[in-house]
Amino acid sequence: MAARDNEDEDFDLGISLESVAAIVDAARAVQEGEESGTISRADSDEEGLDAEDGENIDEDALRAFIGELNEDEQASLIALAWIGRGDYEADDWEEARNLARERNMRDPAGYLLGIEMLGDMLEEGLEALGLSLDEVEG
Repeated sequence: MAARDNEDEDFDLGISLESVAAIVDAARAVQEGEESGTISRADSDEEGLDAEDGENIDEDALRAFIGELNEDEQASLIALAWIGRGDYEADDWEEARNLARERNMRDPAGYLLGIEMLGDMLEEGLEALGLSLDEVEG
C-alpha cells in the first residue's frame, strides 16, 4: 500500500483525528465487551464516548456518536475502514470517500459496527494514509 507523503498538509481527511481516535477506542471497547460478555453503560463526557473508571462504553453510545457525525465525516469513516481492510489503496482515498458518500447508507453506524475489528481497520486506514493516532494520544 502506498502511503501519502507527510508533506501533504492540504490532505483533507474529512473528520478530525480526535473523533477517529474516540471511535477507535470505543469500537475496541465494545468488541472487548462483546467477547467477554461485560458490556456496561458508561457515563460519557461532552464527546459522548469516554468511559469513566475504566468501564466499557456501550454500543448504543457509539452508534449515537457516529449518527451525530455529518455525512462527510461518516463517509470518511467508511472509506478509512475500507482502506484499512484492503478494499481500496491509500491513493484511492477520494474514490473511496465519494463512493461511501454516494451510497448514502441509511444506517452508517450499523454498517460500521458490522465491520469485524472496526477499531483496527480504522487505525490501519489512517496508517495507510500516513496518519497516526499517536498525534492525538501524545
